[in-house]
Amino acid sequence: MHKLRAHALVSALSTVTVAALLATGCSAHSPAPTSEAAASTAEASKPGTGEEQLAVVSAPTGDVATPTAVAAANTLGHARARKSTLRVASYDSKSGRAAIAAPPSGSGAAPSATPSTTTASSPVDSSTPQDAGSGGAKSTTAVAVGDVIASAPAPGAPHGVLAKVTEIVDTAANGSATVQTEPTKLNSVLGKSKADGAVPVDPSTLKVDPLVEGVKVSWAKTGDLTFGPEGAKLPLGNLRIDVAAAVQTAAGAPASAAASLKGFVQLAPEVAFSYDGSGATASSSPSGAFLGLTGEWTSQWQLKGRAAGTTNGKPIRIPFAELHADPVIQVGPVPIVVNLDLVCYFRVDADGRVTVDAEQDLKGDFRVGGNFTWAKGWTGVSESHMTGEPLKTTLTAVGDVKAAMGAEATVGLYGTVGVTADLAPYLRAESDATAEGSTDGAGSASGSGSWALYGGIDLTGTLNLQLSIFGTPVFRTRIPLGALHKEWLLTKGEVRT
Repeated sequence: MHKLRAHALVSALSTVTVAALLATGCSAHSPAPTSEAAASTAEASKPGTGEEQLAVVSAPTGDVATPTAVAAANTLGHARARKSTLRVASYDSKSGRAAIAAPPSGSGAAPSATPSTTTASSPVDSSTPQDAGSGGAKSTTAVAVGDVIASAPAPGAPHGVLAKVTEIVDTAANGSATVQTEPTKLNSVLGKSKADGAVPVDPSTLKVDPLVEGVKVSWAKTGDLTFGPEGAKLPLGNLRIDVAAAVQTAAGAPASAAASLKGFVQLAPEVAFSYDGSGATASSSPSGAFLGLTGEWTSQWQLKGRAAGTTNGKPIRIPFAELHADPVIQVGPVPIVVNLDLVCYFRVDADGRVTVDAEQDLKGDFRVGGNFTWAKGWTGVSESHMTGEPLKTTLTAVGDVKAAMGAEATVGLYGTVGVTADLAPYLRAESDATAEGSTDGAGSASGSGSWALYGGIDLTGTLNLQLSIFGTPVFRTRIPLGALHKEWLLTKGEVRT
């Protein structure tokens, strides 16, 4: 069977890995370029050495199919993979068997990882050698043992395919083949390449499953469009979720103290990915890597009533929406599949004594993920810069209440779980008054005692074993990202009748 040209194969694979890295977002140590800036970056800073700086952009959408990339056997780390007209027609994740389909007859594309200018001629005996870079593919062999295939989601592989061919089971005259594969690692396709960037997640590709009634989803993909309730205009790339949910009321509370949470969260998530293979050998780990999630956050929400205390000693947690997407990042000719899951929720921790009516407007950014270096191995990254302001505050009676409107995010590659992070901006109210303290924005107050309203953020998470997909050493336990806790005073008062 004809083997793909080694140089073409390595280039394609390197490109794929870079794309994945850039798709995941900015690296842990430098700002991420925009897709436009990445696209203009030279793809080969050191031609012929394998130490390419690869451009990272979003994969084609709409009617344009995302290409497959193939890296030839025995050349990994020294060249780049090439875009291929082949596609994964089906894949069995349990057995590792894949059906590789050649382009349709008459398409003018050769069944190989050759440049698109190569045209196919009449099939001949597959044992006849033919250089993949020559003009006119005479071999019908699709792939060879040792080749690595990188594919966008395909039938049987909703999270994409990154696998090495271990056996050619069957071939067809048109160039199609049935092959046996085994999973491989990113460093086997990226080699000595470098990549660093962030790719926005298209909000229109997110599948949203509401978990409570009244959830409304809005998004803005193109300019000059209006979405959201009451004509709210969203910035490009933003996803907005509006929700209103009842909360269990404390025992003995009057009907007028019925508890509820309502508001919206607005996100512009980006997947951050970086890779540095410089200095690495074919069998060693990369010099550095990063996988994470970054983005802008805006939320405005209100807690009202006398909420119940904890349940079984834990705060009450109310998930209201689950979101999932498998964005494909194009790194040169290579597609890298990123898996993103988000669970949006409310969380309430109250003593059941305070009746509160408080509203907060919160804005900021966040970055969470895992960073790898030879010196330190895998370490967690958790950063957030947020500010808030009170829109309304009323507290009655002595006690405390804390409520969060947060999101639990999971980011992985090719179906593996890499980073799990829980971002929970919160509102906390406390009162030591024996009567009532309040403010309506004009400074009026009644009752006696003191009260205070705080904004804050809790950020926690873990790095998971599957981050070994980078080709880095496997760690045996989950590594905490490192907890981040910040709190700031929104407003306070001491009131007397």
